[in-house]
Amino acid sequence: MSSDKPLPFIYQFAAGAVAGVSEILVMYPLDVVKTRVQLQTGKGTGADSYNGMVDCFRKIIKHEGFGRLYRGIEAPIMMEAPKRATKFAANDAWGKVYRDLFAMQKMNQSLSILTGATAGATEAFVVVPFELVKIRLQDKASAGKYTSTLDAVTKIVKAEGPMALYNGLESTMWRHILWNAGYFGCIFQVRELLPKADNKTTQMGYDLISGATGGTFGTILNTPLDVVKSRIQNSPRVAGQIPKYNWAFPAVGTVFKEEGFGALYKGFIPKVLRLGPGGGILLVVFTGVMDFFRKYRGDV
Repeated sequence: MSSDKPLPFIYQFAAGAVAGVSEILVMYPLDVVKTRVQLQTGKGTGADSYNGMVDCFRKIIKHEGFGRLYRGIEAPIMMEAPKRATKFAANDAWGKVYRDLFAMQKMNQSLSILTGATAGATEAFVVVPFELVKIRLQDKASAGKYTSTLDAVTKIVKAEGPMALYNGLESTMWRHILWNAGYFGCIFQVRELLPKADNKTTQMGYDLISGATGGTFGTILNTPLDVVKSRIQNSPRVAGQIPKYNWAFPAVGTVFKEEGFGALYKGFIPKVLRLGPGGGILLVVFTGVMDFFRKYRGDV
């Protein structure tokens, strides 16, 4: 991510964890709303029908209570340390691999996109079980089925087998490949376009702009895959039955055919409101914590 000398993995792990938890504590309710809207397949009525982000917020608070906006947060909180550490550490590690492979001294936009995509695929293996549990807890239909994150894991494994926790791995990989490619590719390009920062405050502003731009572009790219990932992971596995939503791109085709193109962008507004600014928060906090570690180690 930075032109500074890379720090050992443990420092990137810690910085990624701090950045990820900071982002999720601020933005998590938008993720709950996004998931509810994505899982809605028909025109429901009353409390079960959401006409958009604001309507979903209003009905969740009115019918289920404000606390429901943080239901399932334990899983992503536990996920944030390995997830964000993997994202940034893998991006740096794969960047070195590709620079050596293509004999490039410095990163360019093409390498940034390739590196981000590969880091996204790596990250997907870490996050799938946490994502699946989070989706099941966020779905209103599952509200009475699971009492906690641990209860959800126990019941899913018992009813569907331990490999059920990796349902949606393929769609999750595509989601993360597209988002990370857009995110890191945009960050590189925006940083190249901005004038050189002459102080830390200006650099923080640049990181916020480039991270938010990257988060927004990545969200535009990957929302259709996020919609089908949510549906795949929310479909319990039943022996002898093929789920309606099973593989990523056939599921995209099914949603498009049955519900139209707009359905592939269900939940886009709360998602982009989370991951646009959230991408900026991630980059600013990660860069700030890494700078702190460099000062602590005497590397600056």
